[in-house]
Amino acid sequence: MTIRLGLVGFGGVNRALVDILRGRRDDVGGYFTVTAVSDLYQGSAFAAGGLDLDLLRELPLVRGALESAPGGSTKADNDALVASPDVDVVVEASVTDPLRGEPALTLCRAALSAGKSVVTANKGPAVFALRDLLALAATHGVHFLFEGAVMSGTPVLRAARLAYPGAKFSGFRGVLNGTSNYVLGRMESGASLAEAVKEAQREGYAEADPTADIEGHDARLKVVILANLLLGADLRPSDVACDGLSGLDPRQVAQAPAGAPPGRWKLIGRAQRHPDGRVEAEVGPLRLELDDPLAGVCGPTNALTLEADDLGPTTIVGPGAGRAQTAFALLSDLLELRARHGVGS
Repeated sequence: MTIRLGLVGFGGVNRALVDILRGRRDDVGGYFTVTAVSDLYQGSAFAAGGLDLDLLRELPLVRGALESAPGGSTKADNDALVASPDVDVVVEASVTDPLRGEPALTLCRAALSAGKSVVTANKGPAVFALRDLLALAATHGVHFLFEGAVMSGTPVLRAARLAYPGAKFSGFRGVLNGTSNYVLGRMESGASLAEAVKEAQREGYAEADPTADIEGHDARLKVVILANLLLGADLRPSDVACDGLSGLDPRQVAQAPAGAPPGRWKLIGRAQRHPDGRVEAEVGPLRLELDDPLAGVCGPTNALTLEADDLGPTTIVGPGAGRAQTAFALLSDLLELRARHGVGS
């Protein structure tokens, strides 16, 4: 069964996915054919028999680049991609406003309504409309998967859903943003916040505007997804109290208080379900003792401790950022779709 993919957005993540499919033609890559690509900057291309992956990957990142591909144009055409009878699954990795989830949210709704399964790396759709999108997918007999939206290539959502049969989650806490974790590590070594951020930018861990990472806004969105998915909550970002790193005194980070046990500062996102069903969630810096599994998570790594009734805490650790890692998350969702059947021809 070959699954026909339409790629929305052709920046780093979907290009990295094409790289994976190219490099693994003889195994998992052979399950998929890219029949459409649409990108706001690079244009669009459509080929019912499949676009050449070598050609796609070699296209320069310039305006209108997709015009040179078969069925190419300088203009993006997401509507045509969503409506195409030659697309089974929409792989959504567009540039999206994290405060509204657009344009990814509207595109996901359109694709599901058109009977296409959707795999996305964007947080916005899952943050602002998770229940609606899952219900819409069920109504049309398709699927909505978003593994890459929380811990990139580390399959925490799939692990929670498939590896803990019968588990009833009561809470979680985690290091959910690699940039802030790297910055705290540098501050622990004596750097100021500004110095640590500049170093993170030089290393490629921080964006030109690092506010979303440093002030906890990115982690807050991930907390919303996890709380709503794992704890049955119905939270919005405004329901999650959020403090970032700017209020921390670097001396607090670099030097333990007198008499305090050894510890390490982390920006922690957490949520807890109370006996009455109410879910409370927050993001903020905490000093953890060194025997806490989250305390040992260093650099641009993420970790999540899941608390399950009858089981206790278990911790999942892995890469939380990176184009290749996020592309792997897309691939893992695509392989799950294939395993579920119902897509492709």
